[in-house]
Order: sequence, then C-alpha cells, then structure tokens
Amino acid sequence: MKLLDLAIQMRKKKPAFIRQDYNNHKRLKKKWVNPRGLHSKVRLKKSGHPNKVQDGYGSPKETRGLHRSGLVMKIIMNESDLNSIDKSKEGIIIAGNVSLKNKIALLKKAKENGIKVLNLNVDKYLTNKEEELNKRFEKKKKKQEKKAKKESAKEVKTDKLEEKLTDEEKKEQEKKEKDKLLTKREI
Repeated sequence: MKLLDLAIQMRKKKPAFIRQDYNNHKRLKKKWVNPRGLHSKVRLKKSGHPNKVQDGYGSPKETRGLHRSGLVMKIIMNESDLNSIDKSKEGIIIAGNVSLKNKIALLKKAKENGIKVLNLNVDKYLTNKEEELNKRFEKKKKKQEKKAKKESAKEVKTDKLEEKLTDEEKKEQEKKEKDKLLTKREI
C-alpha cells in the first residue's frame, strides 16, 4: 500500500503532457507527440514551455497497471472470463460492448463469487438497470396488446363485410380492384 500511496502522490505532481502548439491549432489533438523542430523550445526543454516526456515521471514498477485499490484490472466480456479471476489479486471491468442483459448477469455472478468490480457500484447499477429493463418489457407488452386488439378488430370488420356482400357484389369489387391495378400500370 505504501507504493500505491507513493504512486498517487507522484501522479498528482506529474504534468499534463500535451502536444506542442496544441493550444494554437484546432486540428492538433491533445495526445503527446515528440517535438522534432530545429528551434523547438519544448525539445530543448526551455523554461516557461510545456514539459517533455522523459525518465523520472513514471510510477514505481510494482504499481504500474494496477487500479487505485491495488488490484490488477481485467476486462471481462463473458462468464468464461469471469471464472478465471483470482479474487485476491484481480478486479474486473466489464467491457463496453457487452449488452445490458449480459452485463446484469455478469454483475450478479461476480457479486455471488465475491469478485470486486472496479468501474461500477454494483448494487446501485443493478437496481437502476433492472428497473429500466422492466419498464422496457412493460412498454413492449402494451404495444403488442394494442396491436393484437387492432388486428382482431380489423378481422371482425372484414368478416362482417364479407357476410353482407353477395357473390355478385364480390365479383364487382374484384373487377374494380383489377381495373385500378391496370390503370396504374398504364400510367
């Protein structure tokens, strides 16, 4: 833990390494690019200019790649990844491209096994997302029920109309429909 505390202190002192002239040009991104210009003040490490990436700014080797909690971060996409986790040394982060349904299942299993999730508050997340899923399913059911009612109402109307029409009237309607189709094709 002493090394982790040291790494956190060092991180606070570490400058934000930004690309030279990032603030002068919109097209430049914030990402660090080593300066190569002949008269570059950053390359020459002149005072008053942004710091250059160099040895001495790194954290201790033992703490590199560790989470603040001191656990190694493992990205998980399915249950087979979850089974290969060592609870005492590793914590999990669920990948962003995992579906909500699978994410909930993974979180429940991780909670059962006592595996620490590093990027979420598991209890809060589960309650919020399960409510959200239930709302979605309720909306879907309501839509399906409305659709079924409309379809049954249409069927009832068509049945009543067919009963009222005689054979001759049915033939006349079919002729009219064919005439409509023929006129549309000619135009």
